[in-house]
Amino acid sequence: MGTSGGGRMPWGHVLLTAVATVSWAFLAMAGIAALGLRLIGADGAGALGPMTAAATVLAVGGSVTPSGDIETFGLKGAEAHTAIDITPLGVSLVGALLLGWLFLRSLRAAGTVIGWAELAARAGAVIVLFLLLLAGLTWAGNDTVTINGATLGLGKPHGEGGLLDRLPDQLGDIADIGGGLLPDRLAELVDAKASVGFTVAAGRSLPAGAVWITAVLLLALLASRRTPLPPGGEALHRTVRPAVSALCGALVLAVGAGLAAAVYAAVGDDHPRLVLGAALLGAPNGVWLGIPLGLFVPWHGTASGALAHVLPDPVDDLLSGPAGTTLTVGRLAELDSRVWLLVVASVLMMLAAGVLTAARTPVGADRPLGYAGRCALRLGVVTALALPLLVWLTRVSAGASLSVLGFDAFGAGLELHGSVPWALALGAVWGAAAGAVGALTAWATGAAGRRAAPLARRDDGRDGDAAATRK
Repeated sequence: MGTSGGGRMPWGHVLLTAVATVSWAFLAMAGIAALGLRLIGADGAGALGPMTAAATVLAVGGSVTPSGDIETFGLKGAEAHTAIDITPLGVSLVGALLLGWLFLRSLRAAGTVIGWAELAARAGAVIVLFLLLLAGLTWAGNDTVTINGATLGLGKPHGEGGLLDRLPDQLGDIADIGGGLLPDRLAELVDAKASVGFTVAAGRSLPAGAVWITAVLLLALLASRRTPLPPGGEALHRTVRPAVSALCGALVLAVGAGLAAAVYAAVGDDHPRLVLGAALLGAPNGVWLGIPLGLFVPWHGTASGALAHVLPDPVDDLLSGPAGTTLTVGRLAELDSRVWLLVVASVLMMLAAGVLTAARTPVGADRPLGYAGRCALRLGVVTALALPLLVWLTRVSAGASLSVLGFDAFGAGLELHGSVPWALALGAVWGAAAGAVGALTAWATGAAGRRAAPLARRDDGRDGDAAATRK
């Protein structure tokens, strides 16, 4: 079926697999988003359909702009401004895993080598269909909820038992304060109107979605050990794919552990639905933020207003202040010594990635130290690129303000972002160390090269029968 040999392009199969890949990926993302929003009770504040569409757009890097308008007491210019920059990585991860798996499955029918033309056609079809469906979600992910004071029962005509008729009797002397000012002001709430809504910014969401889908397909190709590559890319089978697949597997396993911890926490919690919903939407956010922190990457954060109170104690006190502070494992451990367990978990994850890298890398004619050096170099480079990506994906930016006639009446903000240069440097160090230790451990236990894919062995001219004898 490959076109490298001049065969005819299987356009029917290309389009059919692209439709299936994109459709199943979007269905999975929308399902996780809807279930998560339902569990946390978000559907009580608005329609679940538009919120699900907006959450799915956010998951692929899109932009959603919340806004609101309040009209009361005769003021026309009360406007609520909100800005949110956070990605529900739980939705993103499900979509990326399913989309990548289906895309790679469509490539394996090409044999050991796939032509550049066929690879470009299959990837291009997936990208185009993905953007078409994303454009539909940008249209559907808009909603507005309007609250009218007249619907609260305040505005019944006098003599019909309205609240305003009964208010002076219920309040007694308090109602006479200020010459009856309180009932008069409450009466004005009859004319109060408030609307809050959110709008998907198609102009920013579609380019971001194009970047997201391209990155997912590229990462899937680099992480898959059994999918053919075009001519000229055979060396990636033994040099890049073992390390990328090992690190990706370790990161997904860490998310699974986070989900298991959330289920355990939900059993004894007063609000289990809220815990489970938050875990579905944001478990990778918390886990992948904790991994760089556990590997000593510093984070800088600020928190103010009402958003400072949503942070766990004593992190809220640590981040409060105009200039914020730098978060490190050491500073957090001064407040709670259990934070050191985060370091232990992160190091164990890296060691697992190192052992997996060695098990999937052909041994060839190398001796133990040379083999360990190769694994250390490859995992070091991959981790040096992956750790800054995790830092960028898990950044948090949220702000809200209520401005009345140009005067700021309320302010709240939350910023949390890691140091990309430190993540790059520490990723290289931790990756190299884990690769070397993992390779020596695998060599000592006889696991080195035992899980190498056939494509990697076939491409390793030095390997010969070495890998087979080690099995």
